[in-house]
Amino acid sequence: MRIFSPLYNRVMQWSRHPRAPWYLGGLSFAESSFFPIPPDVMLAPMSMANPRRSWAFAALTTVASVAGGVLGYLIGVFAFELVEPLLHRFDYWDHYLAAQAWFAKWGFWAIFLAGFSPIPYKVFTITAGVIAMPLLPFIVASLIGRGARFFLVAGLMAWGGERMEGMLRTYVDRIGWLVVALLGGAFLLYQSGILSG
Repeated sequence: MRIFSPLYNRVMQWSRHPRAPWYLGGLSFAESSFFPIPPDVMLAPMSMANPRRSWAFAALTTVASVAGGVLGYLIGVFAFELVEPLLHRFDYWDHYLAAQAWFAKWGFWAIFLAGFSPIPYKVFTITAGVIAMPLLPFIVASLIGRGARFFLVAGLMAWGGERMEGMLRTYVDRIGWLVVALLGGAFLLYQSGILSG
């Protein structure tokens, strides 16, 4: 059943839209403080569709993400009581506690590592504000960590270019069903207690 290829085609159309950079910047900003979808889902196809602009897309994503991270930081400083129930409600509380442990262990480097962590970056930005991490080191570490991630994604997609786009278009349905099967298997293992420890 080919349900992933129409979605892929739609994403590629969006990535070529004249306003796509605005959408990318908005998504990057929002994801760093409250939105659940990472900007990689737009950055990757945009870089594939227009390899010559991939570094500009990566820079835009990085700057907007760090700006959104500052908003997350300010939420942690001034409004944590308001977002704490949401962390519980949307199952981010354990991530928040893990982020606190990372800060306690690695300090400044926790934000740098957050760029590549499975823990959502927004949790780190809010936690940095809660623990009153100095703002300038927070911004520097965020620029390095997020920049490394986004330039890597953009570079790989630009390197693959039309060849990778064609390959993905051919195999996207198989890849999509494989991911669904892997997630389903992981969920069953988690439910049976094998992955939950």
